[in-house]
Amino acid sequence: MEQFPYSAFGPHLTLDGYGADPLALANLDKIYSFLEEAPDLIQMTKIMPPYVFKYKGPKPEDRGISGFVLIAESHICIHTFPERSYLSADAFSCRDFNYQVLIDDLVRRFRIRRFEHNLFDRGLEWGKDAGVARRLIQRERRLKACGEGR
Repeated sequence: MEQFPYSAFGPHLTLDGYGADPLALANLDKIYSFLEEAPDLIQMTKIMPPYVFKYKGPKPEDRGISGFVLIAESHICIHTFPERSYLSADAFSCRDFNYQVLIDDLVRRFRIRRFEHNLFDRGLEWGKDAGVARRLIQRERRLKACGEGR
């Protein structure tokens, strides 16, 4: 069967973790390790070392650590708020990836008690080709006319 290329640009995972371990969320080395290991975990290509920063805002509940790692396919990032036992993480890629492996690692590593996640298809117009769609429709019509599409 002929293959017709059509797909979104790529998946984008977002995760909000609640009830996480405040000590883990405040640990710069633990955040760095997550970002260092995550690309390999989802079989992506790290193109730079992770960058991790502490934020010491005026209100303790707003303080935390943020970090990101660029991958050839896009990025992975995390923001932690130890006083709130909360983290926000996301991973975006132009290639499909096993997002459940990343979720499981975050839950285990930061001892998240509950979380919510979303998976979005980004770039829905990416790869759309009117010519390809027209050929696909014409092919399906021919098959139906010949009785093969049943």
